[in-house]
Amino acid sequence: MKQVKYIIIAFLLTQISFSQKKDDNIGTEVVNVVKPYTPSISDAFKVKETPTLDDEETAKKENIKYNIFSFPVASTFAPAKGKAANVDKSAEEKIFSNYMTLAAGNYGTVNAELFITENISNTDYFGGMLRHSSSQGGIKDVVLDDKFFNTALDLTYGSRTKTMSWNADLGYKNQVYNWYGTYPGLLLDATIATIDEQQTYHTLYVGGRLGLDSILKESTLKFSRFWDAFGSAENRFVAKPSLEFDIVEQKIKADFVLDYISGSFDQNFDKTVSIKYGFTNVGFQPSIKIHKDDLTMNLGVGFFYSAAQESGESKFFIYPQVTGSYKVVGDLMIFYAGLEGTLQQNSYHDFVQENFFVSPTLVVAPTDQKFDIYAGLKGKLASSISYNIRGSFKNEEGKALFRSNIYNQSNANTDGYTYSNSFGVVYDKVKTLSFFGELKADFSKNVSFGINGTFSSYSTDEQAEAWNLPAIKLATTLDVNITTKWYAGTSLFFVGERKDIFEQSAITLPLPLDEDITLKSYFDLNAHVGYRFSERLTFFLKGNNLANQNYERWFNYPVQGLQILGGASYKFDF
Repeated sequence: MKQVKYIIIAFLLTQISFSQKKDDNIGTEVVNVVKPYTPSISDAFKVKETPTLDDEETAKKENIKYNIFSFPVASTFAPAKGKAANVDKSAEEKIFSNYMTLAAGNYGTVNAELFITENISNTDYFGGMLRHSSSQGGIKDVVLDDKFFNTALDLTYGSRTKTMSWNADLGYKNQVYNWYGTYPGLLLDATIATIDEQQTYHTLYVGGRLGLDSILKESTLKFSRFWDAFGSAENRFVAKPSLEFDIVEQKIKADFVLDYISGSFDQNFDKTVSIKYGFTNVGFQPSIKIHKDDLTMNLGVGFFYSAAQESGESKFFIYPQVTGSYKVVGDLMIFYAGLEGTLQQNSYHDFVQENFFVSPTLVVAPTDQKFDIYAGLKGKLASSISYNIRGSFKNEEGKALFRSNIYNQSNANTDGYTYSNSFGVVYDKVKTLSFFGELKADFSKNVSFGINGTFSSYSTDEQAEAWNLPAIKLATTLDVNITTKWYAGTSLFFVGERKDIFEQSAITLPLPLDEDITLKSYFDLNAHVGYRFSERLTFFLKGNNLANQNYERWFNYPVQGLQILGGASYKFDF
């Protein structure tokens, strides 16, 4: 039991006391209260019924009928008309459907482009593009012809509706290049005079795409024929239908692949036998997409069967195809990773587009990319600055590597590619460890900047080196709109050292010995500036290899030095 003492001392002022005198003293008194403190809340009293309102305010109002007596009133007041305030608004740039570009520069360089597109109806359209790039050559210290021509025509016709879209494509490309890269001091003048170093490539293709608003989302197919001036020919047909549907709020996707290739070369490098190759790759790649909060995953697997028609073995492959991402801090930081593999169909056409100086004596076979495991972070450092960093490890069986062909004086083949001035393809098991970083920034609508780099380390099984694969690749770009009329930009590319080999046999005169070649690293600085004369006409000036570096992109193949190109572009509508 608690004891609570209260000492109450009251001092009564005369202003509020009427019966006591000013000097009365009521004294002090001590009160002892002995009682436990037990707080309680009394029940609230609730109204059990709604009162009935019956007064004049809630009584039903009577309808009042009245008439308006209208008569004119004379007035001399004339209000001023309102005027909307002017709003500063930039003029909307007109979009033209067609354009043409023509430019010329030193080394006898000519570039031309013509792009045309036209709506046939509300749903159908037609488009076409003609491109030409050529140079008359003139590289310093090159003894063979180094000119080149590249001309391509692409046509398309298509249709777009709410439930279906499709297009049909047709194209042709003609390319002329020369095997101009020779080892210094290797050939006599009399031998050089007999070399026919020109090679011509032709590509003809027809294809199409079909997109439906149904389970069959998109299907593509393409047939192409590629041939050259030495009797080589290659046919390829690729079809890729894709299915997509939902099951229990999960997106299911199934990709099918049919990739057929067949080709031949009239002779091998020693001119002893012809070469034929053919593969039919069939693939099925089902996957399921899981999306929950900030986590997104694609769980899939790839089944491939490769049937060899001419040489090689028919094999069955199973590949992991798993990717995922997680938003760690919204769009500011996203973690992503993947484990993917696939069967890559190599072709003579693709080798040529990567290296125009290959010999028409190649061995063509698919590459088994067993897996590519990677992880990285991407996101934004600010609203206009994005980044991407990634590390990966790739394991490939039968990876194609370009290597310089041997020079054999006793070779019965005296074609223009047999003088250590062409490249063959060798295959090996290659493991690649690489790190990639990229930063992009749009500082304003007038300034954009980007930089990226890849650092790689290679290990091979049979080959001494991972031929012609650089360990370092860097690139940076900057584009600026100086005013509404003037714009400019620059780009810088850096490629690290690469390895190749020089081989020769049947020596009948002093020649250098076989040696491993290290191609020096190089950088290429480019810039451009342009002036928009009108909404249709633009003039521009471009400079390539501004540092005038005489570097070698491939062994014994120096590039053109400082290149200046000027021209104009014109936009138009029909």
